Amino acid sequence: MREQIQKKREEGFTLIELLIVIVILAILAAIVVFAVGSTTQNAHASACKAQVASAQTAVEAYKAQQDKFPATLTVLTNTAADLQNPAVTDGPWLRTDPTVGLPTGYSITYNSPTGTVTGAGPDGC
Repeated sequence: MREQIQKKREEGFTLIELLIVIVILAILAAIVVFAVGSTTQNAHASACKAQVASAQTAVEAYKAQQDKFPATLTVLTNTAADLQNPAVTDGPWLRTDPTVGLPTGYSITYNSPTGTVTGAGPDGC
């Protein structure tokens, strides 16, 4: 009888062993979640910076062709036919409005007198 009890104890894991394994797995999961979270945040900031750079390039191209800065960033997505302006012979300078589709918490502002495009977000843009 005593041999059967000893055999039974040797076959399974103890509660302490199981708890240690669960704690180790929880720590590893927390590390992975933290790493993925910061990578996502970096990707959002990079997307915003790319949109700002693209918009600034389009503003400069518009200025070079029209000798003035566009009134809004939306003008950059229009063609000459859309603008009903015979002086505007080219376009669009951008396929879509750069302020549309930004990650949550990010924004792009445009200063038409100076032609500068700036971005803002939680971790810079």
